[in-house]
Amino acid sequence: MSRSPCPVPLADPPPPPQQPALDCPAAPAPPPEMPRGAVVFPDAPGAPRVQVELARTPQHRSHGLMYRRALSDEEGMLFSWDAEAPRSFWMHNTCLPLDMLFLAHDGTVLGVLEQVPPMNDAPRSIPCPARHVLELRAGWVRAHGVAPGQRVLIHTALDGSSGDGD
Repeated sequence: MSRSPCPVPLADPPPPPQQPALDCPAAPAPPPEMPRGAVVFPDAPGAPRVQVELARTPQHRSHGLMYRRALSDEEGMLFSWDAEAPRSFWMHNTCLPLDMLFLAHDGTVLGVLEQVPPMNDAPRSIPCPARHVLELRAGWVRAHGVAPGQRVLIHTALDGSSGDGD
């Protein structure tokens, strides 16, 4: 019987800190308007909370955090789909290094890609199907004591729900 690779532990040692891109291109158009919500980390010390833009449509997901020159410690972007599946991300025209959290349908953190370098078109993924991917400022995960296996609560502005991953 094979053991599931999920959740994927954090890298040990942690990856080196990345810097924002110095050659960030100008946005060709304003970013699309996205609904907002919040993600809470009840299992992490102090139960941190971040405000998120909800990328639920193909247009929102394809634009993501491209061309952004700043991202505070209290904000991020949550990418969501209707079902769990393998998810792969790149950093095309993404000017800021990020931490990417891959989440199951119930809000379990399946794995984290930390300190993902900006302006890099290499696909990045974990070996677990995910329903959501949360992008946060690079270094956020370790600074707030978040780890794979913990759960998050997603609060959406669309339906007022507060639940595990829905």
